Amino acid sequence: MAANDGVVIGFSDHFEALRLDRANRHGLVAGATGTGKTVTLQILAQGLSDAGVPVFAADVKGDLSGISQIGQPNEKMLARAQGMGLTLTPAAAPVIFWDLFGEAGHPIRATVSEMGPLLLSRMLELNDVQEGVLTVAFRAADDEGLLLLDLKDLQAALTYVSDHAAEVGARYGNVSPTTVATIQRKLLVLEDQGGARLFGEPALALADLMRTDASGRGYVSVLAADKLIASPRLYATFLLWLMSELFEELPEVGDPEKPRLAFFFDEAHLLFRDAPKGLLEKVEQVVRLIRSKGVGIYFITQNPADIPETVLGQLGNRVQHALRAYTPTEQRGLRAAADSFRPNPAFETGAAIQGLGVGEALVSVLDERGAPTMVQKTLVRPPASRLGPITPAERTAVLGQSPVRGLYDQAKDRESAFEVLHARATAAAAQAAGRDPEPAPRAPTEERQPRTPRAPARPAPRASNRQSMGEAFAKSVLRTIGSTVGREIIRGLLGSMKKAR
Repeated sequence: MAANDGVVIGFSDHFEALRLDRANRHGLVAGATGTGKTVTLQILAQGLSDAGVPVFAADVKGDLSGISQIGQPNEKMLARAQGMGLTLTPAAAPVIFWDLFGEAGHPIRATVSEMGPLLLSRMLELNDVQEGVLTVAFRAADDEGLLLLDLKDLQAALTYVSDHAAEVGARYGNVSPTTVATIQRKLLVLEDQGGARLFGEPALALADLMRTDASGRGYVSVLAADKLIASPRLYATFLLWLMSELFEELPEVGDPEKPRLAFFFDEAHLLFRDAPKGLLEKVEQVVRLIRSKGVGIYFITQNPADIPETVLGQLGNRVQHALRAYTPTEQRGLRAAADSFRPNPAFETGAAIQGLGVGEALVSVLDERGAPTMVQKTLVRPPASRLGPITPAERTAVLGQSPVRGLYDQAKDRESAFEVLHARATAAAAQAAGRDPEPAPRAPTEERQPRTPRAPARPAPRASNRQSMGEAFAKSVLRTIGSTVGREIIRGLLGSMKKAR
C-alpha cells in the first residue's frame, strides 16, 4: 500500500511510512528466522510497485511468489488492519518470474565478458595468482575483440593462452599452464553446479527489470532462488554483478521523487562472507554511488552485524524484527543493532528488539530532511497480496502473461571464441598435413569470394603454426566490426563490461 507520502510499513502511534523521495537512500530489513522479514519485504515491494517503482527481489524460500496473487485476508489480518485505521483491499502486484535455471521463470543470463574477471574470480574462489591469469585471458580477448559469451568460449580462450604461454606472457605477463589448468578445473565445478546456465545469450537487458504496466505500476521481478541458494557463491556473485551493471549503465539523476528501481538482496550476508578487502571496498563504492542513479538497495539478513560497517552506514531506512541473544556473539550483534538506531526515550532499544513478537518491528526511516526518525515499536501492516508460495499452475499462468515472454526462453549460440579458435585449430592441422585448410566459418551476411586455384607446378611454402593472439583472432575482429558487440570494451568498477550508451 502506497500512501501519499510513501509506502506504509505499519503503525506505532502514527503511520510509519517509507518516503518515496528517500527510498533511493537504501535500507535494511533484519531479524531472526520466522520473525516476519519476508512479509516486510512483500509489503515494501508491493507498495513501491503501486507507486510506479519497478522492483527486483530474490525469492530464497519461494514465499515471495504470493505477491503475484490477490490476497485472501483472514479475520485476524482484517482486525489488525482495522485497528490501524487501514482499509485492506486485496490486490496482486504485476510480476515477472525469473530463474537462472529456466524452470520457475524466464531464464536469466549474462555473457562471460559482461561478468568480467574480478567477479568471475570470486565465483570460482580463485587466489591472487589465478585471478591474474584469468585477467590476462580477458585482457587479450578484449584487446582483440574476441567474444567471450559462454563458458566454452572462456575454456577455449584459456586453452589458447596455455598453448601459447610464451607469446602471451611476453605481451601481458607470465602465464603458467598449470595455473590455467587449475582455473579450467574450477570452471568444470561451476558447470556442475549449474553455473553454465548463467552464461550465454540472449543476455538480460536491464530495461526489462524496469518495466511498468499499463496502469503505471512497477513490475516486481522475482528471481526464483530456492535452488540457486544451494550455490551461495554463485547466488551472491550474480546479484553483485546485477548491482554493478545497474551502476555502470544508468545515468545520474540525483535524488528523484521516487526511485527508478528498488533492489532487494535477500540473505545479504552471503555477499560479504569471505569477501577480500578489495572487493568489499568496491561494493561499498557501488552502494554509496548507485543511489545517485536512482536505485535503492535493500539488504535482508538475520543480523545487522552481517553487514560491514562501511556499508551499514549507507542504509538509512531500517526495519528490525526480533533478535535472540543467547551467545556472546549474538549479544554483540544485538548491541550493534540497537546502537544503529536513533534512540527513543520511551524504551530501551536492545530490550525492545528481544521482546518483539511475530509481525512486530522497530522502524526508523529517513524524514524529509534525510535524517533518521526516532525508532518506533511498530505493528507491521498486513499485505494486500497472498501470503505464501503459489501453485505451479498459477506460476504458469503468470508466465503466460509475461511482457518478456519469448524474449529469453530460447538460448542462442552465435559465433564466438570457441568457434573461431576451433576453426583456426582445424586450419592449422590441415596445413600441417599438407591439405587445403577448411574455410573458416563465415557470418551469415558475409559474401563468399571465389577461391583462387593454386599453381600445380609450384607447391606453396609451409606456413608456420605459431601465431600471435592477434593473428589467431583477426577473422573474429573483422566479423564483429560494426556489430553491437564489436565496439571497444571498457571494464567498469567491478570488472564487468561497460556497455556503450
